Amino acid sequence: MSTYDPDCLFCKIAAGEAPADIVRQGERVVAFRDINPQAPTHVLLVPRDHYPDAAGAARAGTGLLDEIAREAHAIAESEGIAETGYRLVFNTGSGAGQTVFHLHGHLLGGRGLEWPPG
Repeated sequence: MSTYDPDCLFCKIAAGEAPADIVRQGERVVAFRDINPQAPTHVLLVPRDHYPDAAGAARAGTGLLDEIAREAHAIAESEGIAETGYRLVFNTGSGAGQTVFHLHGHLLGGRGLEWPPG
């Protein structure tokens, strides 16, 4: 079952109703460059279906998080950061820094990423 929130910016981007610098798109996932990049490569991966966060998608049990991870790796390869390393981050909840409540993974790479983050 497909879900769409007409008030959600990421739903609009995934549907092609709002502009974005699209990097890759498939049947269930759209990837685009972050407008406020935190690394030389900073791509957001969003599902076309609306889930408020990673926990909601995991509960649905559709394999969507697996698909996002596969797509992230494919993008890392095409961006030339797969060999040097990259980070895939899902912020879940405002306390973790989530500001758009539509599941999205941040693919970050192209520079050293310190640990711990934040």
